[in-house]
Amino acid sequence: MTSDGPIGIGLDVLGRDELDSLVTRGWFLRYCYAPEEIEQAQCLEGGRRLEYLAGRFAAKEAVLKALGKGLFQGIAPRNICIRRAADGSPHVELRAAAADAASQQSVRVSITHKDSVVAAVALLSQPEQQRPINDGRRSEHT
Repeated sequence: MTSDGPIGIGLDVLGRDELDSLVTRGWFLRYCYAPEEIEQAQCLEGGRRLEYLAGRFAAKEAVLKALGKGLFQGIAPRNICIRRAADGSPHVELRAAAADAASQQSVRVSITHKDSVVAAVALLSQPEQQRPINDGRRSEHT
């Protein structure tokens, strides 16, 4: 891959009901969600709470895949915090081992919900300021 393109991409799809019983277990919430995410979920009721948690879970799985990691491969999902940016879009904050694995790259996610299905995609790329400037001239390679 060239230095101005994506470094990693991840996709995750799940049914909201896949988490029904898990989100009632304290250990699961503490392992998978950052304290801020748990606090936000507690402000939501019923189906919206499950939708929120499922969306965050899918986004975390997508980020792990973009980083080339699996769910139990050294990065706790709680170290991938998905917050809401001022414009309403999801914003990824990497902490601890997740930040180390990203090694100065930026991560963007998109989350979508349709009926009982949740999907998320994550893109790992170089931060804008580190990308080479393409002035339209063709480079010659030998």
